[in-house]
Amino acid sequence: MKAEAGALNYRQIRRITLIGTFIDLGLGFTKITVGYLATSQALVADGIHSLSDLVTDVLVIFAARQSSHAADDRHPYGHGRIQTLATVFLALSLGLVAILIGWDALRRMLDPGLLLAPGFWVLVVAAISALAKEGYFRYAVRYSKNHNSSLLKANAWHSRSDAMSSVAVIVGVVGVMAGIPWADAAAAIVVAILILIVAVRIGLEGADELIDTAVDPELELRIRAQIMTVEGILDTHELRTRRMGPKILADVHIRVDPRITVSEGHRIGDEVISRLKNTFIELDDVVVHVDPEDDTESLPTVFLPLRHVIEEKVSNCLSDLQIELGSRPSLR
Repeated sequence: MKAEAGALNYRQIRRITLIGTFIDLGLGFTKITVGYLATSQALVADGIHSLSDLVTDVLVIFAARQSSHAADDRHPYGHGRIQTLATVFLALSLGLVAILIGWDALRRMLDPGLLLAPGFWVLVVAAISALAKEGYFRYAVRYSKNHNSSLLKANAWHSRSDAMSSVAVIVGVVGVMAGIPWADAAAAIVVAILILIVAVRIGLEGADELIDTAVDPELELRIRAQIMTVEGILDTHELRTRRMGPKILADVHIRVDPRITVSEGHRIGDEVISRLKNTFIELDDVVVHVDPEDDTESLPTVFLPLRHVIEEKVSNCLSDLQIELGSRPSLR
């Protein structure tokens, strides 16, 4: 079941990413061609930026494919962290894009010869690019939210950086037409700052996942509340959660009546796992520890001897009293 879910997730990510790949190809070559004919260095650079997105598209598909593999002996928790590593890499590449856009803008501000040349077709192509990439961003980011895919979210923002750079080109063209030749460079610097902020945020989210940061407190409260709906549970404590790619791993202690049988306690634990997985589809693995007491405050059973030790001591005491026993006493 998990393998099938992973394969389905991979196919969906691949389909969405390939749509972006074809958009990048078409826009990239169009921008470079029109930019060359219209002598617009900014549009040519924007076209190269679009083609560079192909590299990240390939990375996304590769990471999604590898992370969809089922758990094995060496990777008992699965391969979801491959998506996390790819997300961090995408955040770094997005930060690099921001730095390059900002650096290029500063060069244009310092060298008037590099400022944007106005042109009707430059404006048209930049507008089409901005609309297409923004539309793709909204499509991809909606899926990433519905399926908890930080990888697709990072790639969606990478795509939006292209839309934002196209907006900078539009601002530049309009600015030149209005007699403000440095408008393009100024807009590009603002865009670079915005992209850098997004890159830092995505990178920090990926880093949090790599160091096993717990899920959102509100989600943990909902998980606790769902656990307490199981009849027979007196309390719950030591809930620990962490993300593994698009999935969540959790372990929790539940307190039950100390007088019930081991099998009944185990059955209650199984019911907890079943309800959690049915309620929270992103929960992939849940470990439940059944306690007869609240071991967060005290550990009374830790200092008690095991059964065989008690039986041996009782047998010795009875032997000392010279009581004839047909069999070894049993404490049941």
